[in-house]
Amino acid sequence: MHSVPFWLWMVFVVTVLVSLAVDLLAHRHAHVIGFREAAAWSAVWVGLAIAFGALVFLVVGTSAGVEYTTAWLLEKSLSVDNLFVFALIFGYFRVPRAYQHRVLFFGVLGALVFRGIFLAAGVAVVSRFTAVLFVFALILFYSTYKILKEEEDSFDPGKSIAVRLLRKVVPVRDEYAGTHFFVKEAGKRVATPLLAVVAAIEAADLVFAVDSVPAVLAVSSDAFIVYTSNAFAILGLRALFFMLAGLLDRFHYLSKGLALILAFIGVKLVLQASHKTISSAVPEIPSLVSLAVICVVLAVSVALSLLRPQPPS
Repeated sequence: MHSVPFWLWMVFVVTVLVSLAVDLLAHRHAHVIGFREAAAWSAVWVGLAIAFGALVFLVVGTSAGVEYTTAWLLEKSLSVDNLFVFALIFGYFRVPRAYQHRVLFFGVLGALVFRGIFLAAGVAVVSRFTAVLFVFALILFYSTYKILKEEEDSFDPGKSIAVRLLRKVVPVRDEYAGTHFFVKEAGKRVATPLLAVVAAIEAADLVFAVDSVPAVLAVSSDAFIVYTSNAFAILGLRALFFMLAGLLDRFHYLSKGLALILAFIGVKLVLQASHKTISSAVPEIPSLVSLAVICVVLAVSVALSLLRPQPPS
């Protein structure tokens, strides 16, 4: 565990809250977000993540800084899968483009809360039962197998548990009502499809957390490192989605690259668990090596996707 001063936690919390408030105010009027606007916001989120990483380097130390950077880049790369699911959900519910940012904004809020809960639980479990890292490794190996064999679970937004529960709790009308989540009909409060979309987004993030949480815990078991890196990766998801909308299919090698990254992290977990539970002679993979591997695999995956375009189906 790293020695993190309380004021640095406060800097993180204030940065996130102010960023969300500014983002919400900047997009208070529903509109279609184009490439330029999305690219500008992506630069802002990446810049904030890098600036905070530099602060971690200076205040907590080089080791913590490398772990933060590795964890952030890992979560950023794994979040690409979320973008495909976002597109699927928006298409299924036929969400007008002008309303999509509002949906993702509240999706991000939920993700920040749920990831915090899962990561806190993961850190607590790992600190008490190191052998659970072997289980996490198996989860990542299984995910790798599914991706390489193209056997990823199909996701039906309309049949997700969250959406079905929502429909049981409150009536959901068929038509949108601007950016409103609730409207009154015949004196009764009913939900609009926009609330069902948020529920589907949150359900999808819970599924992705199954891979994300074990992966980031392979990089660090420090609560500060794993949560701040996750938070900054999640904050940039909306802008990244709008920036890459319509271009996702071009990066067809990226899924294979993510599979290799998951497999590598799985190996890292096995070595880490073996070092702590079996023998200290078992070598561990340094975070700096992990950072280099992730960077190289992502760069090669993107380059191959651009150099070898997928033939039209």
